[in-house]
Amino acid sequence: MQLPRLTGLICATALLALAQAPRAAEETDRVTGLTLEGDWQLVQANCTECHSALLITQNAGSRGIWQIRIATMRNTHGMDELDADIEARILDYLAEHYGQRQASRRAPLPTHLLPDNPYPPL
Repeated sequence: MQLPRLTGLICATALLALAQAPRAAEETDRVTGLTLEGDWQLVQANCTECHSALLITQNAGSRGIWQIRIATMRNTHGMDELDADIEARILDYLAEHYGQRQASRRAPLPTHLLPDNPYPPL
């Protein structure tokens, strides 16, 4: 009988298609745009006191990059010191949901398209 073989083939094809399908878009908060997972409310409460959540959602970076950004806000913009546990949880959230992208910038221009450098080499 061919029916069991056909049914198995259809099931296998469907499973393969599901495995290769892109991940569903993450659910986001309709007000802030933050991804509604993990410690998003902690990020909302601490990070949107001084700036829009758009500053978060349009950026990306590794945990280390986000840590540098927080330190910069603290050192140059007068942000208060965060509790170490809260900062760690915020960094975890940011790195997971707004982590480093493979290609977040355009490719550099080819050398032949760059203007001549007016400065002598050092």
